[in-house]
Amino acid sequence: MHSILVKSYMQRQIPAISVSTNTNQVVAALLKGGYTGLPVVDEHKKVVGFVSEQDCIKEMLHGAFFCEEPPAVSTIMQTDVLTVAPDTSIVELAEIMLAHKPKNYPVVSNDKLVGMINRRDVLRGLIENDEDCYLNV
Repeated sequence: MHSILVKSYMQRQIPAISVSTNTNQVVAALLKGGYTGLPVVDEHKKVVGFVSEQDCIKEMLHGAFFCEEPPAVSTIMQTDVLTVAPDTSIVELAEIMLAHKPKNYPVVSNDKLVGMINRRDVLRGLIENDEDCYLNV
């Protein structure tokens, strides 16, 4: 019996968004990488927000209608961000996901962004280990 941990299934190479990035640049990063959302970090790589496709759609519609300059992501990002640690159990995270809406969770160690994990990553962890008994740590 072993524990399946977030660090084994998280995405390590994700383009974190700087707080000074504008909305158009965020949309370009989401589209380029095929992401549904990305963490927003300060100059110390500390997660200060999360921006999703939905956040961007609203702003893009507004900006197109009024022909305004795209605002900084800090004006549209969500600031109440649920994060997980690399040593969190995949089973524990799956249970958290059942109770909360986010599809993406920034992975944080020592207050710094080290990756991201989403529902698909959790499913991969569960299916790859489905013969084993899961151990919550």
